[in-house]
Amino acid sequence: MNQNDILTRLRYALDIKDAEMVEIFALGGIETTKAEVHDMMSKSKSSTDGEASDEEYSKMIDNTTLESFLNGCVILKRGPQEETPETVKNQFLMTADNRNMNNILLKKMKIALSLTSEEMIEILNEAGITVSKSELSAVLRKEGHRNYKECGDRYARNFLKGLAFQYRP
Repeated sequence: MNQNDILTRLRYALDIKDAEMVEIFALGGIETTKAEVHDMMSKSKSSTDGEASDEEYSKMIDNTTLESFLNGCVILKRGPQEETPETVKNQFLMTADNRNMNNILLKKMKIALSLTSEEMIEILNEAGITVSKSELSAVLRKEGHRNYKECGDRYARNFLKGLAFQYRP
């Protein structure tokens, strides 16, 4: 699952409109237009038979762009953080080392939607995935921690599917 897939699935799950997408990107520090957002979501038809390839989007995004969007979601849902010298110093993107985006997705959505671990487990259960509290805790840990576990595409995909079940009208 690439970054465009994650963005598309997240947009569907939370029922976010184009104007809101532009606003969320702006809150995350990236200026975009509705046309650029549309390009991020639409697959290009570059193959010979006119079919859209699974990995080809009109505008591919990178980890930094996706994380900026997730940061914008946190700011939109929870409000901006108070500016103090300590918080300014501690602001950084988690994707600096090209880390696993699935782990970051789960962490940021947990913060943005104010989810508890039990609620996250329930969301995954709705999508048909059974996960223990300790497994979820390992995925949410900081990379480098001895109990850290990389989140696979299966968990991320099903988490977004479970969000759709809960948050779609």
